[in-house]
Amino acid sequence: MTTRVYEMTYEGVKELQSELEHRKTELSMDIAERLKEARALGDLSENSEYDDAKEAQAKNEGRIAEIEVILKHAKVIEETSISSEEVTLGSVVKLKDLEFDEEMTYTIVGPQEEDIVKAKISNESPVGAAIMGAKEGDTVTVRSPAGKLKYEILEINK
Repeated sequence: MTTRVYEMTYEGVKELQSELEHRKTELSMDIAERLKEARALGDLSENSEYDDAKEAQAKNEGRIAEIEVILKHAKVIEETSISSEEVTLGSVVKLKDLEFDEEMTYTIVGPQEEDIVKAKISNESPVGAAIMGAKEGDTVTVRSPAGKLKYEILEINK
């Protein structure tokens, strides 16, 4: 069985380490307190507070295990390996949607760091995969459920 390597930015590793610490300390203590309070209500067979706290505990423990595996097998992308000549993991890319004439800027990250709210897209997402290896001035076509989308690479930065 091959162990998956998780390519990540330094910032992404730090964020996961912070999340792990939070989940192991504050969140675990909060859940333990909720369980204690729910047990004090009596009969556990029909105690929704207890059930909710147990579910939260299971989700938290599952995420802790997931983060630990990711961090154990993380390969940090060195700043020096990020190219400004072509799109690589860690690149900050300015794109132009050729259909709607809109510009957008994304940071290309591994799937574990993806956060569309922070404009971080995975190198495995349709757009991320299509632009990997592209250079400034290139036009790429992205196949998506909405159809074919065309983007021009305007800028690539570290």
